[in-house]
Amino acid sequence: MNNITMQLNADELILMALREDISSEDVTTNAVMQDAVAGEVSLICKQDGIICGMEVFSRVFTLLDENTVIDACVKDGDEVKKGQLMATVKGDIRVLLSGERVALNYLQRMSGIATYTHQVASLLEGSKTTLLDTRKTTPNMRIFEKYAVKCGGGSNHRYNLSDGILLKDNHIGAAGSITKAVKAAKAYAPFVRKIEVETETLDQVREAVEAGADIIMLDNMDVATMKEAVAIIAGRAQTECSGNVTKENIANIIDSGVDFVSSGALTHSAPIMDISLKNLHAV
Repeated sequence: MNNITMQLNADELILMALREDISSEDVTTNAVMQDAVAGEVSLICKQDGIICGMEVFSRVFTLLDENTVIDACVKDGDEVKKGQLMATVKGDIRVLLSGERVALNYLQRMSGIATYTHQVASLLEGSKTTLLDTRKTTPNMRIFEKYAVKCGGGSNHRYNLSDGILLKDNHIGAAGSITKAVKAAKAYAPFVRKIEVETETLDQVREAVEAGADIIMLDNMDVATMKEAVAIIAGRAQTECSGNVTKENIANIIDSGVDFVSSGALTHSAPIMDISLKNLHAV
């Protein structure tokens, strides 16, 4: 996550998180530490995984005090081991105490998503299928969670509703049919926008192909039906499998021949990674 992205998109969200945690003051820290005292604290990994969110972690502290120094031993995307020292944070002890929870919340959440994504993506190695996330993200966390998916070896589906056209069952119902929905989308959208159609039956697959969809989503189909759908499409559109895709069942999907598999579980079901700030002391 580069500095331009951080300043334009992430800083405001991080400040919102800090204001949520420190609505008026950190009364506990202010009670025990009324004056500035230099200190340092160690960032320790408490389980194996893929680290993600180091820049966001650091930004929490530097937004509170630009003089805070973070000496990082790892970078986003690195594999880390239980007990490993990942960084030392140095600065005003009041800043270290007040920013601790928000900084860890980001780092634990993002690293958990990167770790889970890495586990799922490894099951697709050697296949032609690309792993995608979805828009099933935590409110105000999408920029961080989708970045974490990329750090874990996955790819991003639409970032938001402006990125592309995805005609789902309710859009199709509103338009009257798949054919009418695709025709309307082609007439309205810029030519650079791809048109994806969600299908649940083979008849819908046939209609989507004939209507000229760029991508056809095979939603909640079993593997045998997906194979038949891929054969019907025959390269005339890209294919995406979606619906209840998890680490436990993704291996079965590889044989279907789909181009993409999207999984909301990457962001909405990934457990956090256990990471702590330890051994705070004055220097």
